[in-house]
Amino acid sequence: MLKLTMKTLLTTLALAVTASLSFAADVKDSIHEYKVKDIEGKEVDLSEYKGKVLLIVNVASECGATPQYKPLQALNLKYGKDGFAVIGFPANNYGEQEPGSDDEIAEFCSTKYDVTFPMMSKVSVKGDDQAPLFQYLTGADNPDKKGDIGWNFEKFLVGKDGKVLRRFATRVQPDDSTVTEAIEKAIKG
Repeated sequence: MLKLTMKTLLTTLALAVTASLSFAADVKDSIHEYKVKDIEGKEVDLSEYKGKVLLIVNVASECGATPQYKPLQALNLKYGKDGFAVIGFPANNYGEQEPGSDDEIAEFCSTKYDVTFPMMSKVSVKGDDQAPLFQYLTGADNPDKKGDIGWNFEKFLVGKDGKVLRRFATRVQPDDSTVTEAIEKAIKG
């Protein structure tokens, strides 16, 4: 009986170690380890952005904050030559304010706001179906906030190494000095 108990204990321990190792393998170190789809459905390996500073934003077309597309585009143009890019991720999680298809979203962004920065395919940024990238972003240590996204147009500043540096709430405009100073510091760093 004791041998069976010891065998059971060792088997359980081995399974627990295996499970924790496979879980650890799923934990990513940076956004550079993720692949996403762009708004045209093409796979994008975020390792292509190694060495660049990014502002990742969950966007929506029918939100009170939708006019933030304009300063986001301006940031992308202003700092793009310095190794910076804005990346938009449409999401319909808040007030169903992004109901359109990827094609409709792309059309809206290009005609209404002249968006030229990369737009990705619509994702879920919270809940049971939260996209893996946003699981990483919302769980990453940063000096601002950790946890669920509060609303559309929350902004994640990601450093050249692919790690979250700062996080800005919806109410913080993309051209606010706290955002631009953080971008400039990250570009220089």
